[in-house]
Amino acid sequence: MSIADPPLAGLRVIEVSSFVATPLCGTTLAQLGAEVIRVEPLEGAPDRSRWPLSDDGASLYWNGLNPGKKAIAVDCTRPEGRQLVSDLVVSGGPSGGIVVTNTERWTELGYAALRARRDDVIHVLLTGRHDGGTAVDYTVQAGTGFPLVTGPEEHAAPVNGVVPAWDLAAGLHLATGLLAAERRRTVTGEGAEVRVALEDVALAVAGNLGYLAEAQLRPAGERGSIGNHVYGTFGRDFTTADGDRFMLVALTPRQWSDLLGVTGLGEAVAALARALDADFSDEGARFRHRTVLGGLVAAWFEQHDTAYVTKALAETRILWSPYRSFRDLAADDARLLREHPLFSTITQPGIGDLLAPGAPVTVDGHRSAPRPAPAVGQDTGDVLAGVLGLPTDRLDDLIGRGVIGTREEVAR
Repeated sequence: MSIADPPLAGLRVIEVSSFVATPLCGTTLAQLGAEVIRVEPLEGAPDRSRWPLSDDGASLYWNGLNPGKKAIAVDCTRPEGRQLVSDLVVSGGPSGGIVVTNTERWTELGYAALRARRDDVIHVLLTGRHDGGTAVDYTVQAGTGFPLVTGPEEHAAPVNGVVPAWDLAAGLHLATGLLAAERRRTVTGEGAEVRVALEDVALAVAGNLGYLAEAQLRPAGERGSIGNHVYGTFGRDFTTADGDRFMLVALTPRQWSDLLGVTGLGEAVAALARALDADFSDEGARFRHRTVLGGLVAAWFEQHDTAYVTKALAETRILWSPYRSFRDLAADDARLLREHPLFSTITQPGIGDLLAPGAPVTVDGHRSAPRPAPAVGQDTGDVLAGVLGLPTDRLDDLIGRGVIGTREEVAR
């Protein structure tokens, strides 16, 4: 069920962006009810062709990151095009005057120029580094230490994460900063310049999780990669007699007790504790002796098939999950997506019917249902006529001179 009166209904955000973080910011706001108008070049943004692709060449990536937005096509390399976008940003009354972007290419769309036109404007910008330098998630990963503690223990080379975690976190920070600025504007009437640096997001997390403090306090003890072990506690992957793999984590005393009970290893682990003079009620001790403890648990998994393991673990408070591939999740006979309230079927133009996610956030028990992503220039005429009041002859002139494009013009 969709949210009848979503919390951001009436808020208008102009999005001039590409790739992951800033589009995710716009999508997060759109899922909560904001009107998000995405500005792209006449031929579409450069990320519209990123993999994975459908059989017909449509970007599943782009369509997944931009649902529920309006899309206008404007040639911002031309002053007249930038003027139109600037007009859009400063329009909209109390609920307008907001732009989110990842480019400082055009002065007219920067904070100073927009503030000169509307003093309560909210300008939200993603940069690569705090000094304005460029970066992407993969280079930020490389420069902030995480790949050097990722991957198998025996693998000496760094391993970048396949999930662009810093892009995703930055997108949510952008949305949070935008909403904080909008809240202040509502109270005080003041606008704001909000900046988020992608590298800062990763460095902040490294600090928040204690990785940087550990390195400062123990400079000689460099942390290395530990495979799928969970740092500081007991957790790793195990394989059943059928060859299926599970991830298992026992964080709390109750979970550790349940693990000893379900595996029948209580006496063996007690004897091991005496032999090693270790207190396995302490999760740090369990981590330090993870190899030998893991070997005992691995033997239990190897002696039982998947059905037995699944049933046994389900009756405990241990944290666990089988490993599943994307194909496993999306298979026609898999019920997880079809029965999950996050997913509904949409018809995405150029692709067809897909099970797509709505908003992960629920408000009063309801969530925003998924919507298709827009085609290039899909809403150009409607937005410029409806928001800026441009008459038909003016729109036709702009189209004829290549300043703006519509879906039909792009198709031709």
